[in-house]
Amino acid sequence: MELLQMPELMGLSLLLGLLALIATAAVARGWLRAEQETCGRSAGQRANGLPPDKSLRSKKQKQHQRIHKEKPQQHNFTHRLLAATLKSHSGNISCMDFSSNGKYLATCADDRTVRIWSTKDFLQREHRSMRANVELDHAILVRFSPDCRAFIVWLANGDTLRVFKMTKREDGGYTFTATPEDFPKKHKAAIINIGIADTGKFIMTASSDTAIIIWNLKGQALSTINTNQMHNTFAAISPCSRFVASCGFTPDVKVWEVCFGKKGDFQEVVRAFELKGHSAAVHFFAFSNDSRRMASVSKDGTWKLWDTDVEYKKQQDPYLLRTGRFEEASTMPCRLALSPDAQVLALASGSSIHLYNSRRGEKEECFEQVHGECISDLSFDVTGRLLASCGDRAVRLFHNTPGYRAVVEEMQGLLKRASNESTRQRLQQQLTQAQEALKSLGALRK
Repeated sequence: MELLQMPELMGLSLLLGLLALIATAAVARGWLRAEQETCGRSAGQRANGLPPDKSLRSKKQKQHQRIHKEKPQQHNFTHRLLAATLKSHSGNISCMDFSSNGKYLATCADDRTVRIWSTKDFLQREHRSMRANVELDHAILVRFSPDCRAFIVWLANGDTLRVFKMTKREDGGYTFTATPEDFPKKHKAAIINIGIADTGKFIMTASSDTAIIIWNLKGQALSTINTNQMHNTFAAISPCSRFVASCGFTPDVKVWEVCFGKKGDFQEVVRAFELKGHSAAVHFFAFSNDSRRMASVSKDGTWKLWDTDVEYKKQQDPYLLRTGRFEEASTMPCRLALSPDAQVLALASGSSIHLYNSRRGEKEECFEQVHGECISDLSFDVTGRLLASCGDRAVRLFHNTPGYRAVVEEMQGLLKRASNESTRQRLQQQLTQAQEALKSLGALRK
């Protein structure tokens, strides 16, 4: 039996050996082809003056590291009316505020810094700024004190108010020092705005529920207002410091007066008046510089301009001066800014800005895709000549050409009625200055 099995075993062994030789040859051929490709690629790189790769894997690792280290691209925007772009923040800017003396602009971002910019550099090539660091947190809102010697911020993580004092140095710069203690935590919902009265008598904080808190400068809560608006979308102090107003889910803007005694002691907060006329929730509102005009924009797709120079204690209601269409407001939240003289209305939706002549209700300018993100703040400077916006890591500054045109229209009308020669000369000078500004910007209409 064993002799009969020997030829079968020998045949099986030969077959297995043949298969092993074939497999070895295939592996060797694949290795040789890969080696030839590598050598060919290295030779081609040497022929082009390039060093050969150590390995394909190391090349991919370097590419991944290089992509990881690249910073996000800054959004590029150009326009004939763009006056300047302020760049220093490494994070997205959430808020900005012009000082009452017009010398500075404060901006805060999620890079844990507040930047103070000199407005006199806005139209220069170099834009200087001073940096204040926010330790272990970042500010989402910032406001200057009336004397421009301090500013307040709302902390994103700390969820409270912090005061920074500004001390001028001998070299002309400033040292920024946070006060030892932050304000106590009182709000139960996210903060939507903060403000300091121009009289310096009180601070306001407003949250997205229905709460507005009035504080003294030492961090003591003086009064809490329940707006009864389901939820607040915006709140602000009037430039005259008499009023605090809010808007939200209801189709009106509610206004209260913050009352103080003759000796400056706080007394009470009383209901003043309301802006009634919208048919849907109000997104935003703004005051003119003298607090005699207000503007509002609503989800009903309209904006309105109001005369608020009324004696509300005699039951006198604000007058509606103008209604304009803004369809974007019906589909998305938007912001509003009113020029100091109430002649120009700026509306921001998404990343675009629209400028209206408030007297005629006509749209005169439109800036599209101004920022890489939705616009987070919008404000005119104290002169009304520039409009500032933020929404990514930059601040854009625009020439307010509708404002110059409004001055031309107003001066031409006053000149027709002026009888005094000195008055005519003064009006003519203002008219000429506005016309020259428009001509230099290529925006003078014939």
